Amino acid sequence: MKYLLLSIAILSSGLTLAQDNGYFFGGLESNSQWLLDDDGINFVTPEDQFRANNYVQLNYSLGKFTAGVQYEAYLPSALLGYSPVYDGGNNIGTYYLNFKNETLDITGGYFYEQFGSGLIMRSWEDRQLGINNALKGLRVKWQATKDVNVTGVYGQQRNGFDVSEGVIQGIDANVDLSSALQIDKVDLKLGASYVGRYQSTGTNEAIPSTVNAYGGRLDFVWENLYGGVEAISKDADAIANEGQLVSNKLYDGTALQVNLGYAKKGIGMNSTFRRLENFSFYSDRLAEGNVYNQQIINYVPALTKQQDYLLTNIYVYNSQPRLIIESFDQRSGEVGMQADVFYTFDKGSALGGKYGTKVAANFSYWAGLDAEYNVTNRWYEAKFIGDGPRLYRDWSIEIKKRWAPKFNSVATFQEVIIDKGVSQGGPVGVQGDIKARIAAIEGTFQFEGSKSLRVVGEHLWTSQDRMNWAAGVIEYNFNSKLGVYVADSWNYGGEGEIHYYNMGGSYSKGRTRFGLNYGRQRGGLICVGGVCRFVPENTGLSANLVVTF
Repeated sequence: MKYLLLSIAILSSGLTLAQDNGYFFGGLESNSQWLLDDDGINFVTPEDQFRANNYVQLNYSLGKFTAGVQYEAYLPSALLGYSPVYDGGNNIGTYYLNFKNETLDITGGYFYEQFGSGLIMRSWEDRQLGINNALKGLRVKWQATKDVNVTGVYGQQRNGFDVSEGVIQGIDANVDLSSALQIDKVDLKLGASYVGRYQSTGTNEAIPSTVNAYGGRLDFVWENLYGGVEAISKDADAIANEGQLVSNKLYDGTALQVNLGYAKKGIGMNSTFRRLENFSFYSDRLAEGNVYNQQIINYVPALTKQQDYLLTNIYVYNSQPRLIIESFDQRSGEVGMQADVFYTFDKGSALGGKYGTKVAANFSYWAGLDAEYNVTNRWYEAKFIGDGPRLYRDWSIEIKKRWAPKFNSVATFQEVIIDKGVSQGGPVGVQGDIKARIAAIEGTFQFEGSKSLRVVGEHLWTSQDRMNWAAGVIEYNFNSKLGVYVADSWNYGGEGEIHYYNMGGSYSKGRTRFGLNYGRQRGGLICVGGVCRFVPENTGLSANLVVTF
């Protein structure tokens, strides 16, 4: 089947050129590393000194049909920090055939889907994180009426170049209540979801073969106010750790998320509350706890502000939905919130000045659930909120200001407290809290002919962990196509002083972009959209090539 679809896509490209029927589109992405020994950070190159992740996507659309394939090669090994299931892989990763008209959207092969916010199910691809948990099977989307749509999915989740042992089935329905009930003043949308996983248990009859999750949500918009609530319940299931079942005892799980916001010209406020209790959901029960984000059915990103600077991304939070009842560690989930406030001072006002001033503030707090544990009997009971151990707390303020037609600045200050050990997968409280303050100031100068210069200065103060840091970035764009940069993060004040230097640039022409950089990678978590992967310290030359067509 997959080779048939590949042939269709390739032949279809020929039809595009010969007959101008339909259209052909796709892309190429290549990310490679040449690793080098570095005594300064005690890095010794692995056996595969050169590593590369390569992706070629081919799609062809004709009328109501679209077919596509994605070929992937991780040769001779995947980049550092990626799941070993990709090492040395070289094959077709995904393929699909889709039919779509006014009321039906049917996909066979691999597909991506999200129910609601993704809290109950989300399949997606993020190459920077090494995530591709597409479902292989069948998806049917039906626009039953102008107010009602239904989606059904059935298949197995991708795991490297194979699929998971579990089989996933689900259905999602959405109703536009305001339209259906002809309500004009309030926009109301209602949704309901079901996701189930079937996995053989062999001779272990104490473990259920089918685990189901049920969820509902309600979203509203009323004048300048908007919000929503989503609640999910998951059937009792066994828990696993590092590929082994902990016991035959079963535990159910729950999730609750509430959003509330307000927006009008010049001001905006948004807040989110979320509580997760034993809310890990994997397509293979034994995959629970893997550090590579493989075979995850649901989407539970860390709900904190995504920062943009070198030093503000040292102490990042990783969401903690798991249940663990061990002698060395007990936890059952997380509860917390984040809130944002945005305000624009008008042009001509005292604080706005000639060009206006934008201010953004954020606060977030996340704690483990307040629970009582009995390790011997593997029993626990959690309070709804209570007073659980603080895992993360931060607040930040950002001020954006244009001072002249060709000069603007951004000033940021953040204070963070984090249990770093938990965020990186360890027990609660072992490393203790780390408190840090980070300041960053950025200025961008624009010159004639689309030239620009960006300068960033940063500092991090802490008396714990690796002590203080200072960082700087200088970036110069010759035009919209060519840019170069040099950056350094200097860790000082501890046992030694280390510079994590980087230099490089990129060139773009048409639909092609090539980037090259050399330097040191600071070890730790790299996060995209609240989902993180761990990257070890390393030194080397990296290249990135992206072509779209």
